[in-house]
Amino acid sequence: MRILLIEDDVKIGSFIERGLKEAGFAVDRCVDGLSGLDRALSYTYDTAVIDIMLPKMDGLRVIEKMREHRIDVPVLILSARQSVDDRILGLQKGGDDYMVKPFSFSELLARVQALIRRDKKNSQPMMLTLDTLEMDLLKHEVYRDGRKVELPAKEYALLEYLLRNSGIVVTKTSILERVYDYSFEPQTNVVDVLVCRLRNKIDKGFERKMIHTVRGVGYVLKAQ
Repeated sequence: MRILLIEDDVKIGSFIERGLKEAGFAVDRCVDGLSGLDRALSYTYDTAVIDIMLPKMDGLRVIEKMREHRIDVPVLILSARQSVDDRILGLQKGGDDYMVKPFSFSELLARVQALIRRDKKNSQPMMLTLDTLEMDLLKHEVYRDGRKVELPAKEYALLEYLLRNSGIVVTKTSILERVYDYSFEPQTNVVDVLVCRLRNKIDKGFERKMIHTVRGVGYVLKAQ
């Protein structure tokens, strides 16, 4: 699952981004309202976490613009403003939940998960399956043949991407963009290493392999 984070405070933004990634989410982080709006209009997200006080365009205006363009992703508003009127205004502008700073990350994570769970318009399933491979997106648990498979964040994100595109060959570049948030050069072998680690946990010990290499193109997840 992918989250858009728009937060200009370096310390708070880094704290939230790190926590969400450790929880298994892919995170796109922007530090001003204009770049955040551009990202919201260009990509699909499962939820967005948006601060109100942002440079270039304030968070409420970002949310308004998103709604005008019919971007109905659930939005959690972050703000130091804690009056009832401020909360009402945030919800009226299109926010789905409102959280006052300072906050605990565990509460923020619970609210993000609740927004995704309650989003009836969300077409993304909460459980991804392929043959005997199962992934629970809310609990961040993976099973093969009923056996739980422990995966760190990057391996989990890669498997989620492969499951969402099962039967389709995905390129190394697309994996870099989806799993590593555009921060690596395509020439590196980071994808090969990550796929190798995931294979050792998903396929090792099973007669039927599910992760296959398509030489010169990329990788595909399929049951055969």
